[in-house]
This record gives sequence, structure tokens and C-alpha cells, in this order.
Amino acid sequence: MQPGAGRTRAQQPAPRRHRVESRDRGFFGRGVHGQGVGRGARRDRRGRASILAGMGALTSLLQRTPRLPAICQVCGRWPAEPVCLACIQRFAPASGRCRHCAHPLPTGGPVCGECLTDTEPSSIQHCLAAVDYRFPWDGLISRFKFRGEAGWAGPLGELMWRCASGQGFLADDMLLIPVPVTPSRLAARGYNQAWELCRTVGRLAGLQTLPDALVRLGDAPDQHRLARAQRLSNLRGAFAAHPVLAPRLAGKRVVLVDDVRTTGATLHHAGQALRQAGVIELRALVLARTPQGMQDSEAGR
Repeated sequence: MQPGAGRTRAQQPAPRRHRVESRDRGFFGRGVHGQGVGRGARRDRRGRASILAGMGALTSLLQRTPRLPAICQVCGRWPAEPVCLACIQRFAPASGRCRHCAHPLPTGGPVCGECLTDTEPSSIQHCLAAVDYRFPWDGLISRFKFRGEAGWAGPLGELMWRCASGQGFLADDMLLIPVPVTPSRLAARGYNQAWELCRTVGRLAGLQTLPDALVRLGDAPDQHRLARAQRLSNLRGAFAAHPVLAPRLAGKRVVLVDDVRTTGATLHHAGQALRQAGVIELRALVLARTPQGMQDSEAGR
């Protein structure tokens, strides 16, 4: 006979019950029977707090660390900024430009002959460009816009700010507004290059920015893929002031920010939408101005 076989049911020892309260913890470490936070959960919480403290210390260290040297992307000099001072002085010299279209003026006059004879004045009162759309800026802008190198907004935006500051182009009461891109372009690229430049200029100049003040309506073809004649008419009715932010634009002085000015159609139509919202003074600050001989190329808008 096996041991215990002759015992009655009442004499049978009770089955061993396993404690699960401290092992089967639910969400946030509470036991399934409400037994509170177990030691493992407290250990996890202390671990997370330690990681966060370490991340805070690392962030503080990086903020105090001087910017590491880089290689100039134009001449290859090291150590240097992404574009060294010698290349900036060589390829972005200070020069006179037309106040209306930012075309270089060798004589230093305020307005070029084409703008003087234009029968349809632009909505932009004063346009300033930091550089011409030529080597090396055309290649750097292409990397910035089409190759996902959003980090170029820093050095290129700083170039715009230095140019504007040197000519007294910005005032303390001005608002900076970027030219919006189409929804499909924003989804494909992941960022609006005009806003990235605008944000850099605003930070350096200490000016307020309104990134959503303008709304892009529809998905018109990209300007850089069109010929000059098509660009001039492609964007009619493509911009509108944001209905919620429009009251903040009335009576304001505004600077539109964009990357490249070619025919001026983008700035003109975007400026018309801001004028309808009550903007009293409208300027434009762009990174590059396309030379007139290149306006049928894939330079800009």
C-alpha cells in the first residue's frame, strides 16, 4: 500500500499554495491582489531615475563644451566651421543689390532697370539675398533641400543673419514668417527648409517667428521644375493667411524668409496673402538669388 493511501479526504494534507502576490505584478508594479509595489519595481524605478540623472549631466556637459572643429565643406580646411571664414569672404562678398529683387548691381544703385520698368510691382517692398546661387552655395543648398541634410540650416541661416544685420535690414518690431511648402513636399522631405532658416535667423536676431502664419493651399508643382513663364503663374491663389493667426498680422511689419529667389513669384504671391491680412510693411530675406541667366534652370522659385 502506498503511503497515505488509507487516509480519509479530511486527513489529506492541504495542497501547497504558492504566493503570487509579490511575483505576478501588474502594470506599474502593483501585485495582482493589490499587495503594493514589489522590490523589483522599486529597483526599476531607481534605475530609471539614475539614467535620467546621467542624461541630465551629459546634456549639461555638452552645453558647456565648445563646438568641436569641423572640415570646411568648400575648401577642405581643418579645423574650421562647415564653411570657413576665408571661403565666406571669397564667395559671399558684400555687394550692392536691387532693393526690389536682390539682383546684384555693379553701380550700387538702389533699384535695377528691370524693376524700374516693371508694370506689376511686387508685393515685397524690400528683398535682400545673402549670396548668389552659384558655386559653392548651389551645391550646399541642394544638400540642404534634397539630401536630408537639415543641419545646414545653422551655418546658412547664420550667413543670412550676418548679411541682414550688416545692412540694418531687421528691426526689433518685425515678425519673421517662413514660406510654406506643399503638404506632399513636407511629407517627403520631413522639414520645411524655409522654416529651418527662419528659426535660425530669429534665434540669432532675437525676433519673434510665426511658422504657421501662412498656409499652402493645394499641391501645385514645385517651382524649381518649371520654366520661368510657368513659375510666374503657377502659384496664384496658392497661399492664405492662417485664419487663427491672421488677426496677429494686422498692422505688423513682416519679413518673409525663403531659401532661393528666382523669378520672385513665390514671394510675391505669399506676400499678397499677408497684405490681405493687414500687414503694413513686407520685406523678404532669402539665402540666395538666382542670376538672371539661370532662371530657367532648376535653381529655385
